[in-house]
Amino acid sequence: MEPVNKINSRTVVIPLDDVDTDQIIPARYLRTTVRAGLGENLFADWRYDKNGTKVADFVLNNDEANGAEILVTGRNFGCGSSREHAPWALLDYGFRAVISTEIADIFRSNSLKNGFLPVVVDEQTHEWLIKNPGAEITLDIESSTLVLPDGRSTSFPLESFSQYCLLNGIDELGFLMDNSASIDAYEEQTN
Repeated sequence: MEPVNKINSRTVVIPLDDVDTDQIIPARYLRTTVRAGLGENLFADWRYDKNGTKVADFVLNNDEANGAEILVTGRNFGCGSSREHAPWALLDYGFRAVISTEIADIFRSNSLKNGFLPVVVDEQTHEWLIKNPGAEITLDIESSTLVLPDGRSTSFPLESFSQYCLLNGIDELGFLMDNSASIDAYEEQTN
């Protein structure tokens, strides 16, 4: 994983509530343990018709989505079954964060373990983001703040261990490996 300090990007808005992990990445694409290529099937049932042709009016099929790294969604994003493939697909597509007023706990946990930032904001900020697709915003991981184009900012919850991992570009195993000397020293003392 790459260290993440700030994410500066335009937003893409999918204003739907209760987007579950099977909508994010349908189950038929879960046969792989390889992350590369999953972004092609992100929201596959919405992006493509039954013949595999892109649905013209789906936001990810339009130029406005190109290069955007922040997805704004309705309430309760990532609900449903636990599947690490959901944040993998979002990351492989090019998103680095999702913003909502509510994000499912298991999805949140899987996301943070993979370097994908789930951001929960207040209703007022969320409403502004939904009404202003394509807004250029900044997510500051170190200060846990979201900065709107007019300079207004709001904080978002980010527990310290996840923040540390994102800022240092490591996962839980990487954290343990980085602290292996201290772990070994502790083991020596207790034996």
